[in-house]
Amino acid sequence: MEIYKEFTFEAAHLLPNVPDGHKCGRLHGHSFMARIYVSGDVDPRTGWIIDFSELKAHFAPIYQQLDHYYLNDIEGLENPTSENLARWIWNRLKADLPILSKVEIRETCTSGCIYQGD
Repeated sequence: MEIYKEFTFEAAHLLPNVPDGHKCGRLHGHSFMARIYVSGDVDPRTGWIIDFSELKAHFAPIYQQLDHYYLNDIEGLENPTSENLARWIWNRLKADLPILSKVEIRETCTSGCIYQGD
């Protein structure tokens, strides 16, 4: 079974490697959505895979690094595409959250990505 916890954060960025004149090459911001998925067996005693509050606690330090920051200034996010952001979050969660199965990022209501590890 798979469950998820969703988080939103506000952040600014620009994409340094887009063609000249591309709108994403200019400083802009998004109300980003990050959805953290975990998968595993449902514990017969608790009835859940993991307490949602544990997922929130795992994501809290990442949220503090991202919310209301300029993503390009964060080490590892110099080119903060949705794809790179999803991978960056995955790399910070996976060691302490081995049941992590996916990281979904949406930068608009119609555009995003899902990363499932390499």
